[in-house]
Amino acid sequence: MGNFDIYTMCGIAGIISKDSSVINEVLLKKMTDSIAHRGPDGEGFWINRNNTTGLGHRRLSIIDLSNAAAQPMHFLDRYTIIHNGEIYNYIELREQLIKQGYSFRSQSDTEVILAAYDKYKEACLQHFDGMFAFTIWDEKEQTLFCARDRFGEKPFYYSFSEEQFLFASEAKALWAVGLEKKINYPLLLNYLVLGYTQTAADKTITFFQNIFSLPAAHYLKFSTRSFSFDINNYWDCDKETKLSITEKEAVEKINELFSNSVKRRLRSDVSVGTSLSGGLDSSSIVATINKIQSTNSLQTFSAVFPGFEKDESPYVRSVTERFNLKNYTVTPTVEDFIKDLGSLCFHHEVPFSSSSIFAQYKVFELAKQQDVKVLLDGQGADEILAGYNKYIHWYLQELLAARNFKFVREKNDLKKNKMDFSWGIRNYLAAWFPAQTTYRLEKREIKKLSRFPDIRDEFRNEYLDKQSIFKPIVFKLNDILYYSVFQSGLEELLRYADRNSMAHGREVRLPFLNHELVQFIFSLPSTYKIHEGYTKWILRKSMETVLPGSIIWRKEKIAFEPPQKKWMENALLEEFVREAKQKLVKEGVLRSSALNKKIQPHNAYAAENHDWRYLIASTCMNII
Repeated sequence: MGNFDIYTMCGIAGIISKDSSVINEVLLKKMTDSIAHRGPDGEGFWINRNNTTGLGHRRLSIIDLSNAAAQPMHFLDRYTIIHNGEIYNYIELREQLIKQGYSFRSQSDTEVILAAYDKYKEACLQHFDGMFAFTIWDEKEQTLFCARDRFGEKPFYYSFSEEQFLFASEAKALWAVGLEKKINYPLLLNYLVLGYTQTAADKTITFFQNIFSLPAAHYLKFSTRSFSFDINNYWDCDKETKLSITEKEAVEKINELFSNSVKRRLRSDVSVGTSLSGGLDSSSIVATINKIQSTNSLQTFSAVFPGFEKDESPYVRSVTERFNLKNYTVTPTVEDFIKDLGSLCFHHEVPFSSSSIFAQYKVFELAKQQDVKVLLDGQGADEILAGYNKYIHWYLQELLAARNFKFVREKNDLKKNKMDFSWGIRNYLAAWFPAQTTYRLEKREIKKLSRFPDIRDEFRNEYLDKQSIFKPIVFKLNDILYYSVFQSGLEELLRYADRNSMAHGREVRLPFLNHELVQFIFSLPSTYKIHEGYTKWILRKSMETVLPGSIIWRKEKIAFEPPQKKWMENALLEEFVREAKQKLVKEGVLRSSALNKKIQPHNAYAAENHDWRYLIASTCMNII
């Protein structure tokens, strides 16, 4: 057979049932039809011999359109796989497996997963650099092996009863076969008051009572013989080990690891573009691609807001002019948002935090209009490199607790740079008594939940879950970065990126989330992350010879932020908010007195965005 380089971003779904009369292709098709947007280029179904296991697949073809890429895919008359995602280092793995006696009928990454599983079983996951959610049925062992990538870029949801096990890329595929839609009301309360849609206390919990998430860096193995499953963690990042390394050596190593990550994520025979916000992260990707590729055919996509104080057009222009690149821009409006709100909530299923999600949604739509199927994006850099200003006080507290002589100088440099951070007596106490600080922060969150005036007392009394509030004990910067990357924060952003890209049948690849790069950055001293008045110091130093100074030494962090406050003053959107509040009052969530309050517009990342949350929560609850 000929060679086929096969990459697919897809939707997966399946059923395991004790009742062999339940599973049929019609049922599987209901599941995959509900997530057809994830894979508009084809579909496939497979049911095992004794009719206890059924698998369904929707295909988004990135390279090869032939039947050689079709899934479910079979291997050695034993294994059958459905796969959503990419194994970026599949070429290298394929060569290793050939040397060990395996032969392949294609050059697909999916077939490499199958061979690696046959060779290494669960340990195959240690070999993958990728984003993925896949399941492998083993006919010999009568087991289903399910796995999710290290950071949670690709979703995997499941529901389990005494009679059946259901799984899919999105909750709507489970609802399509009759699973009841049941809101997780404790999480709804957390979202309305605090803005959280996940809990760090238990990573399997979702916004729906009877639907669970396989945590990132975990695998699930289901045995049909015992009709039970177990979940295991297969990877963790070491946040304790510190390298003794010079800044020059660190810069060289980051350039090497990041370039390799970008290079692997450029593997494609279709057009590959990038999101470009004008910030350091996306600009670093553009600069690295320019270094790898001799042509300047790269297409970039941006959301801009002319006239808005946080418009990034000048920074976008600075990068595209530097590398002579084609840039496409979209300017989402409040009218666009109102028109697309239903579709946006349909795709996300779960309430989202701000209008920035809509800006990203429109960027992927723009890429679709230009027929670019793959976009690289800078997500993850802020969490691993301490890019948000909220990390600054944790860094200073680490220096203070360690009695590091750099504390005063670093604090003064940050103030001199006009970085937005607060520092007072509580920060001194947090440095010296981190456990007590954690206790105080948790109590503060619980107090907000207990006293927020709009929530109906009966709703609060029934659904306030103190155990869902979890804050880490932070001794050093790496502790809070680990929390953001692996426990609360990044995975939510990855869910947004997955849903926004898949809504338009696009693929998003994230070079900063190569696990070797992430582990290396966690191994660097904190002073390589925040230094001389700047966040993401080591990345700035790595890119200072290839990017304009206006990008390298930018201080503010924006990233596709629309003028949400102005949008919330729009008369029609205000009416939408009032209707949302009325629905929540009718549902017994809000007090009727909330209807008398004037709508309070806020910027996208304001903590008090309650009216925004009422709008999104109500819409999602009515759409799903």
